Amino acid sequence: MNRKTRLTRWTLLLCIVLALSAPAVAEDKLVGGPYVVNVGPRTATVVWVVQTGEVSLRPEAGTAEKTAPVLRAEKVSFTGLEPGKTYSYDPLGRPDARGSFTTAPNGPASFEFVVYGDTRTRHDVHRKVVGAILKYSSPQFILHTGDLVADGADSAQWPVFFDIERDLLRKAAFFPSLGNHERNNQQYYEFFDVSTPYYSFNWGTSHFIVLNSDIGNVSKSQIARDAFWSEQSRWLEEDLQKSQSADFRFVFAHHPPLTAVARRQGDNPQMTALLPMFEKYRLTAGFFGHDHNYQHYLKNGVNYFITGGGGAPLYDVDKPPQGITKMVASTEHFLKVKIEGKTAHVQAIKVDGQPLETTDLAAPK
Repeated sequence: MNRKTRLTRWTLLLCIVLALSAPAVAEDKLVGGPYVVNVGPRTATVVWVVQTGEVSLRPEAGTAEKTAPVLRAEKVSFTGLEPGKTYSYDPLGRPDARGSFTTAPNGPASFEFVVYGDTRTRHDVHRKVVGAILKYSSPQFILHTGDLVADGADSAQWPVFFDIERDLLRKAAFFPSLGNHERNNQQYYEFFDVSTPYYSFNWGTSHFIVLNSDIGNVSKSQIARDAFWSEQSRWLEEDLQKSQSADFRFVFAHHPPLTAVARRQGDNPQMTALLPMFEKYRLTAGFFGHDHNYQHYLKNGVNYFITGGGGAPLYDVDKPPQGITKMVASTEHFLKVKIEGKTAHVQAIKVDGQPLETTDLAAPK
């Protein structure tokens, strides 16, 4: 036996010994989903989030320890689906990982979606809002107006969000928008398979635009922030121009262009500057968050809804803008929107199922 052969055998034996003596690698823990994003007439992506480990930090002087999970999003994308068809999925072969969704219709069709936001804290209230959505609506998709969690860079917060949302996300597609509390963190983009901070999509004969109003987290450079806003504004106008044949045009963003919260009036000049564009291109309605309450305005033919009652501490509505205010209320709630023919029925619903307000929006003739 030559030396090379002996080394090879010893190396193999060492590998076997190490393999038998090493601790078993723990199976990845499911902490989010599965849920479905990027749903169109023929496309969908199933996502689930797993914890692959954890990292702990301990200061040299003291015993306080900070532990954060290591998270990874698993994704499977599908193409060639049928429009307006319901599909079931079970990527992990276990009861708690089953769900279903409906692809977008290609043409005219009735459908329902829900809008809510600011779910970042008061998890017991967030859970009540999700329970109310499940009880009082049957959405084909969900639009979240941002501030999903309190700090998007803290990986420990995302499993809490997904746990509360689990039953709802198993029944409908999910479309998010960036809030300031997401910090423009990469986890937001990874978990929801979002490649850009703003995007648009069609559902039936309705067009949906999701903007990134959180320019403060785009960059530390004012020049870069201004450049981003100019680029997004150009894209928005082009998108609105192309969607003029849609029955309904909806815009979603975190920061509102109008508010009844006195201490926040004038805080979002970039969003307020978009109002003339919304009017020019006959926007049906805008949906926003950031202010933790319900607000509804009608200004120059465009409806604006603020739906920030998803769990974060409520704000007073102490200075409603005169002449355009339809309703304001400091209460937890969500919005149910039902498209039927040429009418969009918008209903604000409290967590106990009581309606706050119902508004019918007509498609332009």
